[in-house]
Amino acid sequence: MDEEKHLFGIFHTGQALIRHNLDVMHILQNFFDNIFNTVMDIKRKMKDNLNALEDLKIICNRHELEMDKRRLNAMPKAVYTLKKEQKIRICDWIRGLKFPDGYVSNIARCADMTELRMHGMKSHDCHVFIQKLVLNAFHETLPEHV
Repeated sequence: MDEEKHLFGIFHTGQALIRHNLDVMHILQNFFDNIFNTVMDIKRKMKDNLNALEDLKIICNRHELEMDKRRLNAMPKAVYTLKKEQKIRICDWIRGLKFPDGYVSNIARCADMTELRMHGMKSHDCHVFIQKLVLNAFHETLPEHV
């Protein structure tokens, strides 16, 4: 019993060859989804919610992002969320991307112009987007200090 360790809610013995196996590509895909959905301000998919705002008030002392007591449903927009015209520009830019065969799947098909969001991206597509495209995608739309 002394050799057992509690990691991520699973008991592991000291004799196991691989104590835990975390899939880096899927972690990267979740990271991409969280960041992209928050910047694109996609409802029910972003991580900017009431609990995060309460944490900001307690931990970070960010008064400009505090909830208005008179309007409980009105969350202030963060500086890094995009407006509709900017979302259209980014989705249109993504739809125009062309890559050589075998590099990534067709990322252009993942841009949804009606809902102004991305869907159906594989983990390797997210990896390429974060490594190669994220600076070009948001360079003109986000403020410099972001």
